[in-house]
Amino acid sequence: MRPKLCVYILNQMVQYSATRFDASFAALSDATRRGVLQQLGRADASITDLAEKFHMTLTGMKKHVGVLEQAGLVITEKVGRVRTCKLGLCRLEKEAAWIERHRQLWEARFDELDRVVDELKRKERIDGRKKRK
Repeated sequence: MRPKLCVYILNQMVQYSATRFDASFAALSDATRRGVLQQLGRADASITDLAEKFHMTLTGMKKHVGVLEQAGLVITEKVGRVRTCKLGLCRLEKEAAWIERHRQLWEARFDELDRVVDELKRKERIDGRKKRK
């Protein structure tokens, strides 16, 4: 495979992944949408039922469901006049792995900061003893 083609394919994969992450995290950034996902985790529901449960208009709920649908977190199916929502195929494994990598990074940084603070406190105690003498 030609190098330029490889770079192009890799770029497309990274852009797809970033776009998917952006859509997932944007969908999860809203409390109502997280609540909708929790509700759908228990049972499928119509947009009307969801709107009533979350005390909002049908139009408002349709917008929330649309964001979740774009992220692959929800699938809707229209039967007659009723649009039913259920959990989508996106399982958020890649997003969870991304969060875990960054959690480990921050945990390591805080561990190092703890070591620095402990060392400074130790030196402060030693310096304090020297001044008293």
